[in-house]
Amino acid sequence: MSLAKLCKLLAYHFSDDAILQQALTHRSASASNNERLEFLGDSILGMVIADALYQKFPQATEGEMSRLRASLVKKETLSEIGLELDLGQYLELGSGELKSGGFRRASILADAVEAILGAIYLDSGFSSVRDIILSLYKGRLDKMQSADVGKDPKTQLQEYLQARGQPLPEYKVMSTKGPAHAQIFTVHCVVGSIVGEVSGQGGSRRKAEQDAAGKMFAVLMQE
Repeated sequence: MSLAKLCKLLAYHFSDDAILQQALTHRSASASNNERLEFLGDSILGMVIADALYQKFPQATEGEMSRLRASLVKKETLSEIGLELDLGQYLELGSGELKSGGFRRASILADAVEAILGAIYLDSGFSSVRDIILSLYKGRLDKMQSADVGKDPKTQLQEYLQARGQPLPEYKVMSTKGPAHAQIFTVHCVVGSIVGEVSGQGGSRRKAEQDAAGKMFAVLMQE
């Protein structure tokens, strides 16, 4: 299949078409596949998005920027970009993946997006891939407001779950240690879609819940 339409959507034309073809080749189809390009693209994407957030939100803390970056580079967001580029029709998949609908699988689409970014970097350098990333993410970055930065972890976790129709998290105080003036609370956060619990600690129940919520949110972002 001609890759001209894909290149037009990317607003980028490869000097070496072979590297684009490799970026679209899943490991089920060939030993010469996109896994190494995916690794490269993942690192470049994280750096470019981190820089964009650093410039956009000069008052944001490290933790706040980390949460925003996680929401932008997670597999779910990348697979959405893959669908926008209609990558499924260009992927080279093994027979097993073809039969099981691999061209629609979120993880495969996400990996292909990262591999394409790695391929662009190798084809023409950092400046080019940075421009492509910022173009692909422009709408998402524009929608991010300062209010998103200031949201505490419990609010972020709750909104994330509500947006996906999932039950709200439950918080359980597991222990309280230390003298009255310097108590340490340990709280477990439980989310229905996650097997197991995440623990948080703090000098008050509220702080321990916030710590646990932040850790749970990070777990969800990695899925």
